[in-house]
Amino acid sequence: MSSGIYFCDAKGKLLLSRRYKDDIPISAIEQFPYLLIEKEQESNVIPPCFSHNGVQYLFIQHNDLYILTLTRSMYANVAQVFSFLHTLVDVLQEYMKVVEEESIKDNFVIIYELLDEVMDSGIPQITDTKMLRQYITQKSFKLIRSAKKKKNVVRPPSSLTTAVSWRPEGIKYKKNEAFLDVIESINMMMTQQGQVLRSEILGKVKVRSRLSGMPDLKLGLNDKGIFTQSNEEEEDEPSSQPSITRKKSNIELEDLKFHQCVRLSKFENEKIITFIPPDGDFELMSYRLSTPIKPLIWCDAKIQVHSRSRVEVHCRAKAQIKAKSTANNVEILIPVPNDADSPKFRYSHGSIKWVPEKNAILWKIKSFPGGKDYSMAAEMGLPSVNDIADYNFKRPVQIKFQIPYFTTSGIQVRYLKINEPKLQYNSYPWVRYITQSGEDYIIRM
Repeated sequence: MSSGIYFCDAKGKLLLSRRYKDDIPISAIEQFPYLLIEKEQESNVIPPCFSHNGVQYLFIQHNDLYILTLTRSMYANVAQVFSFLHTLVDVLQEYMKVVEEESIKDNFVIIYELLDEVMDSGIPQITDTKMLRQYITQKSFKLIRSAKKKKNVVRPPSSLTTAVSWRPEGIKYKKNEAFLDVIESINMMMTQQGQVLRSEILGKVKVRSRLSGMPDLKLGLNDKGIFTQSNEEEEDEPSSQPSITRKKSNIELEDLKFHQCVRLSKFENEKIITFIPPDGDFELMSYRLSTPIKPLIWCDAKIQVHSRSRVEVHCRAKAQIKAKSTANNVEILIPVPNDADSPKFRYSHGSIKWVPEKNAILWKIKSFPGGKDYSMAAEMGLPSVNDIADYNFKRPVQIKFQIPYFTTSGIQVRYLKINEPKLQYNSYPWVRYITQSGEDYIIRM
């Protein structure tokens, strides 16, 4: 895939490199600064990949660095290359905290060691920092050597020689627990009249594993229909509770991604999620669901400018969720004119403050029960003399919130079975649900 990895400064001058193949001369990277200037002069924008004299240049920018790879292949998987370069930055940040020109110069020894492990002959190998930390340490920057051997020979950690490379052996806990969080972020764009223009659900299933030995976990979700479209009826697994017969939903998850520990063949054939978890925190799966949903937290904000001297803001917010649910840490950011000042507030619940650096009013409601609606009003002065037509509010109202014990898609965990064949210990799985606003939950003004 790659002939080498190169780190260059802000001008494109080489700082550090690791060449895996000799098919590209060193003069190719020496041409990089001049090619950057040439590309910028051509279109004022430097493309992330270009070709010169049969060499493909693919790079990303991070802080004051260019991190790039060179290849002669016209069939290189560009998406894989960029994904690897971004992952490489994440690995370096785990070791150096900040990846910039000075840190590259100060830590070239450990960078060379990492480059030898993350790629072999131009093909990505190990990028999991939990595995890398077993034999590349921050203090010594040297490989851990085997003390039991007569010869001081560098040997790979046991995790690289077993089938479960992401989990070392010999892990022990006094109390064996597994915490599972189902987190769904809602992105939504609405008009002032309440029409939903766009909505999506971004879901993640995160796991915190505190389990001894080499446990095997089996995760059961409430409905196989979330993976396969069907109208057939299915019955829950036998249990001590009365059986429930339900129709399979027509929900279809998009962009479904799993952690490498999940047995994909088992999932593809039987739609069952089984895995041996890494130790600690990790993201088991993620998904996206594009489906029309109603606004969970809605607000009707109206802004009126009076005779170029003052502006009034009226806002009514409503929690359009079930009465038994509660939205926590609700924040409603309402835009106001740039020159507004001297605010006066009236409100029924929460707290309000003026945020001049954002030219907005921030209304915070710590606890917002379902079905309730609250209101606020603000009056602000307009010291500058502008025409009323100048105040066209193009900035949207932004809303943030968290709703515990609730998922918008309806996904629920039916069971999380934990089996450790050797130790046979009692384990305690914990499951938590959170629905929250995404980065793009807005109402157009």
